[in-house]
Amino acid sequence: MKNILRIGNASGFYGDRFDAVREMLTGGGLDVLTGDYLAELTMLILGRDQLKDPTAGYAKTFLRQMEEGLGLAHERGVRIVANAGGLNPAGLADALRTLAAKLGLPTRIAHVEGDRLPPRQGALTANAYLGGAGIAACLAAGADVVVTGRVTDAALVTGPAQWHFGWGPEAYDELAGAVVAGHVLECGTQATGGNYAFFAAHDPLAFRRPGFPVAELHADGSSVITKHPGTGGLVDVGTVTAQLLYETAGARYPGPDVTARLDSVRLTQEGPDRVRVEGVRGEAPPPALKVGLSRLGGFRNEVVFVLTGLDIEAKAALLQDQITDAFAKSAPSEVRWELARTDRPDAETEETASALLRLVVRDQDPEKVGRTVTGAAVELALASYPGFHVTAPPGKGAPYGVFEAEYVPAGEVPHTAVLPDGTRRELPVPPRAREPEPVPDPDLPPPLPEGPTRRAPLGRIAGARSGDKGGDANVGVWVRTEEEWRWLAHTLTVEKFRELLPETAPLKVARHLLPNLRALNFTITGILGEGVASQARFDPQAKALGEWLRSRHLDIPEALLPEAPAAALLPDVPEALPPEAPAAALPSDVPEVLQ
Repeated sequence: MKNILRIGNASGFYGDRFDAVREMLTGGGLDVLTGDYLAELTMLILGRDQLKDPTAGYAKTFLRQMEEGLGLAHERGVRIVANAGGLNPAGLADALRTLAAKLGLPTRIAHVEGDRLPPRQGALTANAYLGGAGIAACLAAGADVVVTGRVTDAALVTGPAQWHFGWGPEAYDELAGAVVAGHVLECGTQATGGNYAFFAAHDPLAFRRPGFPVAELHADGSSVITKHPGTGGLVDVGTVTAQLLYETAGARYPGPDVTARLDSVRLTQEGPDRVRVEGVRGEAPPPALKVGLSRLGGFRNEVVFVLTGLDIEAKAALLQDQITDAFAKSAPSEVRWELARTDRPDAETEETASALLRLVVRDQDPEKVGRTVTGAAVELALASYPGFHVTAPPGKGAPYGVFEAEYVPAGEVPHTAVLPDGTRRELPVPPRAREPEPVPDPDLPPPLPEGPTRRAPLGRIAGARSGDKGGDANVGVWVRTEEEWRWLAHTLTVEKFRELLPETAPLKVARHLLPNLRALNFTITGILGEGVASQARFDPQAKALGEWLRSRHLDIPEALLPEAPAAALLPDVPEALPPEAPAAALPSDVPEVLQ
C-alpha cells in the first residue's frame, strides 16, 4: 500500500460543474475520486421525484458523467466513491452495471444502504447519516465504484482512508484527520478559491474557473490540500480555513466515525497551492446518529414589486395597505414584506432608480397563496402607485419543503455494504461512544495596546464564510495575523455581532473560539425559519450572511488596516481578457430549483 492516498473531489452539490469528473480524471494522478451530490434540499427533491417514479431517487447527472468517467477511471486505476445514490443507491448501482456492460468495461460496482429509515409521520424522507465503514468494506472487496445513499459528506474520504491504511474503528486521531480533509473537499471549489472572501487581493484571472481540490492523505491522518497542476483558483491557509468553518459550529465536530476536535487543527502553507493539515485529535463518536427528515411544509408564493423614483416609502405603504385590504376575506396565514432600497437618487438608469418590495406568503391552503395573491396583485395594475410593475407575472404558488433533524441510537440503524458479487455485509456500530459536550472557551489572547482607530468595514482585515444547517446558520470569521486575532477575539463578541447584524438581535447566538485557526464561529438559531426549502428569507441558505457582516463598519486599529483599499493594490485588468471556453450548459436532469 502506498504511503499517500490521493483523493480528489469532482462535485460539491447536485448541479455542480458537469465536466469536473473528466477534468479530475485527466488532470493529474489520483487514487480515489469522490463526488458529493446530496444536501438537505436535494433529499426533498429526490423524494418528490420518487413519488412520481419509484425507480428514481438518485442523481441522474452522475450516471451521465459515468458514460465517460467509467472508462477514464478504468484506464487510470482510479476508484470512484459518490453519494449520488440518494434515496435509491441500489437502483443507481444497477444502472451503472448496465452502463459498464454497454461500454464493455469490467467495472465492479458496489453500494451502501441502510440509511433510509421507515417513514415518520408527515415526513417525505427519513435518512440517517452513516459513516465510512460501508464504503471501506466495498473497496476492500474489490469495488471500482461505490455509490451510497445518505452518508456524511466526510465519509466519502474516511471510507477510502480506512480501507487504504487499515485503520480500526478506534484510530480516533487518524479518522479525525480524514474527517477534516473530507470536510475541506466536500464542497468542491470552495476549498480552491471559490466564494473566497479575499479573492480581490489576488490576480482576478485566477478565480475565473477554479480547479477542484485534492487531499494527499497520510497514514497518521495528516494531509496536504492541493489541486491539479495548471488548474485555476488558489489553495492557501485562508481558503482552507474558510471551508473548515463552513457549516460547522464549536470545537467538537461529531460524526458517525469519530468526533473531530476542530480546535486542534493546525494549518501550514507548505508551498504554492499546498496547505498541510495536521495535529487533528479525535474522540469516540456519539452514541446516536443524526437523521434528516424532509416533509412538505405547505404552499408559498412570491411577488416582487418595482418602485421607481421618488416617494419610495410612501409607494410601499400604499401598496401594502391595498394588498392587506384585498386579503381581508381570505388572508394567507403568513404574510411577509421586505423592502430592498436598491434605488439611488438622481440615477442615470431606470434600474438604479428602482427599489424592490418583496411579498412572500405561506399557507396550508394552495388557494390562499395562489388565486388570492394573484388576484390581489394583478387587479392593482392600474390602481396603485405610479410606475406600478412587477419583476415577473404572479404565479399560482408552489409547495415548499421543511428539513428537520432527530437522533436515533446507532444500533437501530442498519449499515449494509452490498459488495460487487451481491454479498451483503452488515457493519457493526463503533465499539465505544461518547456524548459530545461543549468545550470550554480557551483563554483569550492578550488584547492589543490602545492606539488610534479608524472607522472601516470589518472585511478590510477579516474573512468570513457562512452557511445553513436546517433553520440555523453559522458565520465563521477569521483573520490572518496574530495581531489581528488579538483584536478580533476581544472585539467581535456576541453583543457586537448582534449590533452589526440587527436581524440576529432577538435570536440565540453562540460564539466559539478556534485560536489555532485565528477564527471565531458564530451559530444563529432559527434565522432561516424552517430551512432552505421553505425560502423564508431573502438569502434562504445564509450564503451571504458573512459578507454582510464583513461590510459592516466598526472602529479598527489603524495599525491593522492596509494603507490602501484592496482594489487599489490590484494590477490593472487588461481591457480585453483572453477568451475562455464557453461554459457547458447544465444537464437537463438537474432539478430546476438548483439551477
